[in-house]
Amino acid sequence: MTVSIEELEKQVAGLSSAEKARLLQVIAPDVARAWSGIERSAGVIGGDACLVRTRIPVWLLESYRRLGWSEARILENFPALRAADLVNAWAYRDSHSDEIDQAIREQDAA
Repeated sequence: MTVSIEELEKQVAGLSSAEKARLLQVIAPDVARAWSGIERSAGVIGGDACLVRTRIPVWLLESYRRLGWSEARILENFPALRAADLVNAWAYRDSHSDEIDQAIREQDAA
């Protein structure tokens, strides 16, 4: 059975706040995997969130930013990256701060 987006929107509008929250819990993992410009692959950097087309994890870029590196310096040191990649990395970091902070702590402890 195929349902249109418009029909789904109508159905979601009729849900209670609790039902909408549950729906978000169900679909959020899929949305997180589809984050713009960011991908996770089990066999790449331990499944950490990386910029597409690269093996550069978001936590690494955030680590450099915390060390005071400017975006220009990051781009100079990672010539495969574009400014748009950094925009995606920072947006992902903002939305997944606990995950990125944990990854940085694990790397610092290693």
